[in-house]
Amino acid sequence: MNDTDILTDLPLIVVLCGSTEFMDEFAETNLRETAKGRIVLSVGCNMKQPHPLWADPTDAELLKERLDRLHKAKIRLADQVIVVGTRIGTSTRSEIGYARALGKPIAYLHPEVAA
Repeated sequence: MNDTDILTDLPLIVVLCGSTEFMDEFAETNLRETAKGRIVLSVGCNMKQPHPLWADPTDAELLKERLDRLHKAKIRLADQVIVVGTRIGTSTRSEIGYARALGKPIAYLHPEVAA
């Protein structure tokens, strides 16, 4: 394989979207998609768990805004969006709308919650 092949033969990039209340499902989906040979982009912070980075409410709000922008950048990079979880909240609904506006294919692990 030469350098040109490496640059043009990239694996499919998927981004996982959903509520962090489903972190176990995020981890399992990340594992399965990685095993399929895909590049997986996922959430990097679970703000539902205590941590000094978001212990202060002002810091937490600023971080949430930054993470929302970051996740939308991940959606732009991805070839496909995979929605995890059995419930879709406001943030996930916004991400799905953003992905649709970009024409990204969206797969739901739980089709009954498709928004």
